[in-house]
Amino acid sequence: MKKFLVGVTALATALVLTACSGNAGGSAPGGGAVAQGDPSGAPTTTSAPSSTPATSSQTPTPSSSSSTPKPTSSKPKPTPKPTPKPAANAADVPCKAALASPGVSACVDLSALKTWLLQDGKVIYGPVKQLPGKKGYATPTGVFHVSAKVKNYHSKQFDAPMPNSVFFLPGIAFHTGSLSVYSHGCIHLSAAASQKYFTTLQKGDVVQVVP
Repeated sequence: MKKFLVGVTALATALVLTACSGNAGGSAPGGGAVAQGDPSGAPTTTSAPSSTPATSSQTPTPSSSSSTPKPTSSKPKPTPKPTPKPAANAADVPCKAALASPGVSACVDLSALKTWLLQDGKVIYGPVKQLPGKKGYATPTGVFHVSAKVKNYHSKQFDAPMPNSVFFLPGIAFHTGSLSVYSHGCIHLSAAASQKYFTTLQKGDVVQVVP
């Protein structure tokens, strides 16, 4: 009796399983169940969502920092050559007598406030700025000669120092003086210029002063 009941139970179970599959012909090849409603009878598989991120269809624009830098020149820039100063032109000197005089001479242009040293008609120094006598103490014009040289002369009349004095008239000389204040008849020069005149001019040399 027990065997009969076991057999009946097994048969009933098989019928129930056949009904749940939805396929009267049995299971799909490979043991997979056939999905209901699929006319092709092909097994439907449910795939898990892909973990791979979607790739953008746009091509990334290369960064400007990735561009190849332009090579810079390693050659040093040429050093500009200094422009030589033009040589002093004797044609600019207005003192004809001084230009025609042999040896060393001096020229003074009162209106241009310039003076030169010459050697055999050629400019050897200048022009440099000079300041002559003020109104009432005008520096005399004409052709003169160096009469004396005193390194550290002091004027008693005006109680004033006159370094590097080169006299070409009584009381009238080239010497170191202000280039912003007119003199009492002398020719004011800078310290450097007065030193040059003192060492270059000698007694008897021509000094010409033109208006």
